[in-house]
Amino acid sequence: MARELAAGAKAPAFTLDRDGGTSVSLKDFKTRNLVLYFYPKADTPGCTKQAVAFSALRAAFTKAGTEILGVSADPVKQQDKFKTKHKLKIALGSDESKAMLQAYGAWGEKSMYGRKYMGVIRKTFLIDGAGRIVRIWPKVSVAGHAEEVLEAALAL
Repeated sequence: MARELAAGAKAPAFTLDRDGGTSVSLKDFKTRNLVLYFYPKADTPGCTKQAVAFSALRAAFTKAGTEILGVSADPVKQQDKFKTKHKLKIALGSDESKAMLQAYGAWGEKSMYGRKYMGVIRKTFLIDGAGRIVRIWPKVSVAGHAEEVLEAALAL
C-alpha cells in the first residue's frame, strides 16, 4: 500500500488516457494549479452531481489559474459518454490499471450494506503549479464540495 500523501508533498507523477482519446500528465499543468478529484463511477448520481458542479464553476477556476481533472477507473469510452451526456466542461482521466489511484491513496477497501469491496475512494487534491500538494480533502461529501475547493484555489 502506498504511503499516505500530505499537504506539502510532491504530487505523484502520472500519465493517463483521457476523454477525447488524448492523454493527460501532471507535467501538463506546470505553472497552473490543478484540482485533481477522484470519483467512483461515471454517470452515477453522486459522481454526476460532483462533475456537474465542477463544470459549472470551470470559468471561475480558470480565472483562479486552476485546471480541473476528474479521474476514475472507468474506460475512456465510458468517460466520453458521461461527458457528452451531461455536457461536462472538465477533463476526465481513465485509470483502468488503478496505478494512479493507488499512488494517491484513492483506491481501497469500501463498505456498503455490510459488504466489503475494493473501489475508488472519493478524494480531492489541490496541487500548485510546482507540483506540490497544497490541500487534500480525504473524505468528500458532494454537496458544496466544488465551491469549497474553488475557495481554496482562489486563496492561492
